[in-house]
Amino acid sequence: MELEKHYINRSGWLRAAVLGANDGIISTTSLSIGVAAASLTRDPVVIATLAGVVAGALSMAAGEYVSVSSQSDVEHADLAREIKELQEIPDIELEELAKIYVKRGLSTELAKQVAIELTSHNALEAHTRDELGINEFSKAKPFQAAIASAGSFIVGGTLPLLIAFFAPIKEMIFYQYGFSVVFLAISGSLAAKVGGSPVWKSVARICLWGTFAMVMSALVGYLFGVNVG
Repeated sequence: MELEKHYINRSGWLRAAVLGANDGIISTTSLSIGVAAASLTRDPVVIATLAGVVAGALSMAAGEYVSVSSQSDVEHADLAREIKELQEIPDIELEELAKIYVKRGLSTELAKQVAIELTSHNALEAHTRDELGINEFSKAKPFQAAIASAGSFIVGGTLPLLIAFFAPIKEMIFYQYGFSVVFLAISGSLAAKVGGSPVWKSVARICLWGTFAMVMSALVGYLFGVNVG
């Protein structure tokens, strides 16, 4: 008998990777489209797109590391407080654990027995999982999130950079938009398959918002009306 296949263990790095890849495609393409809308030559488009890939990857890495580190700090603070309470007021902590199990549907007697046995086995583990909601899947991993986000941003941003190098400058906007929609659809499909979610929903969502971002970027380039030589 095979074990069930679950996807929750991928949630940490998958969230960062999907965010990075899609942001790499959308933001870099939007930047390229915005510059192309106000440019007569290829060089400004290529330079702006390349700068967007580098700056975006570094920004994503720093942002993910800082934000997830903040989550990690909160987790460590809660764990330290829990350790102290287990040492100073173990009876109250036992009652708290039993009440949690009662709320989940166990009888008062059974909840108390479960709480006693789990506390005897590993009190901190029981409170970490059932009171604080921290487990091996949800636990904050700043470095993993930073690497996944930055790496996927570079992959996503490299695609519109290649278009900036090779597409005809006069049709640059249309090439960037057309290929970016394809890239986003592929990215959404892969993310959905890895995460076990509906493919069509993921693809429709990312393509819709990606289109909105790129249209707005093109409008900004046209509205400024400055031709970059």
